[in-house]
Amino acid sequence: MTGNATVLRLERLADRLFRPALITAAIGATGVGIFTHEVHARPLTTALFVLVALLAVVSFFPWDRISPRTQLLLSSGYAVSAAVLLPLAPNTFAPMFAYLAAAVAGIKLASRSVAVRVAVLDAVCCAVAVAVVGAMTPDADVWPWWLALSVGLPVLLGIARRDRRDALFNAERAAVEARRAAASESREAALLERTRIARELHDVLGHSLTGIALQLDMADALGTKGRDAEAGDAVRRARSLAVDGIGRMRQAVHELREDALPLEETLAALCANEAVAFEVEGVADPLGGGVAHTLVRAAQEALTNAAKHAPGTGRAVKLAFAPETVTLVVTNGPAEQRPAPDTGGGMGLVGMRERAAALGGSAQAGPAPGGGWTVEVRLPREE
Repeated sequence: MTGNATVLRLERLADRLFRPALITAAIGATGVGIFTHEVHARPLTTALFVLVALLAVVSFFPWDRISPRTQLLLSSGYAVSAAVLLPLAPNTFAPMFAYLAAAVAGIKLASRSVAVRVAVLDAVCCAVAVAVVGAMTPDADVWPWWLALSVGLPVLLGIARRDRRDALFNAERAAVEARRAAASESREAALLERTRIARELHDVLGHSLTGIALQLDMADALGTKGRDAEAGDAVRRARSLAVDGIGRMRQAVHELREDALPLEETLAALCANEAVAFEVEGVADPLGGGVAHTLVRAAQEALTNAAKHAPGTGRAVKLAFAPETVTLVVTNGPAEQRPAPDTGGGMGLVGMRERAAALGGSAQAGPAPGGGWTVEVRLPREE
């Protein structure tokens, strides 16, 4: 695409500088030739030359803002006047303007059929003019009429050049649109990545802060009952959770950069810290980063909710690998103590479902058959 842009710029440079300079030189040389060489009907030849030179100069400028009818009149006038001028000044550069008129019709006129008609008009007028001048001056050296018909052939070159220019322009425009689309996709991907990072950090902070709040509530309750030693232990556990939360946040940022998680090891470490039973079923294969992140966050949220709403009950985590899916099941027993106050945080069941649905999976939660609560997240193995 860059090569097309370069070629297009060179084409435009040629249109603006090289071709105008060349035609200007031809106009000057033809004018000198008309006044220094023998020509037929000098007053008519001079008038036609001025008209042809004027139309040649007009052809330098873009015709995009001119109506199609005006374009047709200009190109036809250029072709006819240049065709008649050819036999009147055969010993000068005048014949080249008849060829240029056909080429200009092919370049400037959008309709190929109209351009060809103008070229045919150019050739016919030139042949007729050659025949008339030859009949009026039998001894003069004039072109044969059949050679005069060749002045219309450059229209094919003009059409080809216009098609090539349009193709280059379209290719460059397509390249610009592709770059814009790529930039838009890049911005969208960056926004999605920022949202993902924000969500992950929110989940980590929510989980850690919820645990800290639970321990501090417990310390406060124990302190009011005079159980200072146990309250101190709860405060120390809250501090430990804060330190652990900082480490998990750093780990989350690292994992987001690497876009991969050792899922089994992460869940095993999480369950060990929470004193929760952990079981792996099936063959553990590497998973997509999004799948692993979602399962880890779901496990953290489910364990936190279990500790908050059913404190003191047993909790268990099971990770099951199937040929096409991976399933996380977190269970806890029925509540034996008064639930702790709701402190918020985490992504909640709604967030789990949104994340699972985004990855083509599902998340559900409900009462367990033997009492307690079960959270199940099922995701496809490939993200």
